[in-house]
Amino acid sequence: MRGVDPGLFGPSSVTWQLHGDPMMWIAGVRALYLQALHPRAVRGVLQNSDFRRDAWGRLLRTARFVGTTTYGTTEAAEKAGARVRKIHTMLSATDPDTGERYGVDEPELLLWVHCAEIDSYLHVVRRSGFRLSDAAADRYVAEHRVSARLVGLDPADVPASTGELAAYFAQVRPQLAAGEEARTVDAFLRRPPTHPLLVPARALLWRRAADLAYAALPHHAHALYGRPAPPPAAVTRRLVTTGTVLRRVPARLRWQLPPKHILSAMARLGPGSRPAPYKVEGPAAILDGPGRARRGDGGDSTRCQSRGTPG
Repeated sequence: MRGVDPGLFGPSSVTWQLHGDPMMWIAGVRALYLQALHPRAVRGVLQNSDFRRDAWGRLLRTARFVGTTTYGTTEAAEKAGARVRKIHTMLSATDPDTGERYGVDEPELLLWVHCAEIDSYLHVVRRSGFRLSDAAADRYVAEHRVSARLVGLDPADVPASTGELAAYFAQVRPQLAAGEEARTVDAFLRRPPTHPLLVPARALLWRRAADLAYAALPHHAHALYGRPAPPPAAVTRRLVTTGTVLRRVPARLRWQLPPKHILSAMARLGPGSRPAPYKVEGPAAILDGPGRARRGDGGDSTRCQSRGTPG
């Protein structure tokens, strides 16, 4: 449809297809676990909000931001980014050990949050059976220099491939720790407060989702938190099983959840803009069946290997 704004990414992007996958919810929880391991970054969150009372609100606001920047118009995405940048300029945190006061919009902190999110989205969705070639995975990471700009980063300073993303995590790893703030996030994610009538659902559904997100973290994150995880092969099987079940729910039904970003985008751009995994499949991925990939390193890298490939 000529003259219609496709937004920042558009229907031909990897982002457009991948962000429509239901495993993004598991990926979002993994991102929270990973982000909490940067002491300065998680301190900025906990000192400026009542995370224990408003964690659900934070999750939903993040999901709304991702949905708007992925499927909304360019104007809507730019406005969402401007709101985030404005809020960040007004917030600061204090290091309890040194008394240092610092802004939460420091590039170092923004970059950590960005990379933890992008790595988690790509890692979980891909590991759960979403067919994606290495080249397409690199395209996804590169596309998100756009979202990095929205939150105040210089795109030139942001990883543009899975290799650069892995190198970034290797560089920042010595700074990570599971301090008091990370323990607070962990405690919430394991047992979030809820209405008494919903406690059984929390035990049945949420706990399993949170456990799976935690299990999908890299090995060193498990070591920092001090809680073990199943073997990587078992985690991959659980991710594939969960992804298979969730993807059997009709997409149109899943996309009815407010605020219906995908349906709004399809109404704006036409039915041909419908997100679909096959639109980003590479030749190597097509030869594999769903879930036929396994993790080769267990770390932050998002690269996968086919079965039988030496790692």
